[in-house]
Amino acid sequence: MIDDIDRTIIELLQADGRMPFTRIAAEVGLTEGAIRQRVQRLTDGGVMQIVAVTDPLSVGVRRVAMVGARVRGDVEETAAALAALDEVEYLVATTGRYDLMFEVVADDDEELLRLLSRLRSRDDVVEAEAFVCLKLFKQTFAWGAR
Repeated sequence: MIDDIDRTIIELLQADGRMPFTRIAAEVGLTEGAIRQRVQRLTDGGVMQIVAVTDPLSVGVRRVAMVGARVRGDVEETAAALAALDEVEYLVATTGRYDLMFEVVADDDEELLRLLSRLRSRDDVVEAEAFVCLKLFKQTFAWGAR
């Protein structure tokens, strides 16, 4: 469970992932040590990650695609199996046409085609439709900690 101070820390780090703990401490009225402990707890607990976010197409990844999959059987079991694939970067359960939506990266069209063939050959995947990303217009992770 996170509190209002944790939420503020998350929002500050979303704005600047390299913000010094001393500055965060001044913003929320705690000591630097207390901030360090809270950030450690939030990262160890999987509540947040502090990472450099890139545009895959700008750093040499040749193909990025969103894939929608309809699943037969237990969605969580299929999600766990797909999450283990190196090519899968982001994976969510959804409502609507697809049970799962996920982002994949590939070096080229052939690698993407091989991945899609592997997905479609799975017994638990009824359908997999790929949407190749041509250009990134917006990518933000600053939705805060509501």
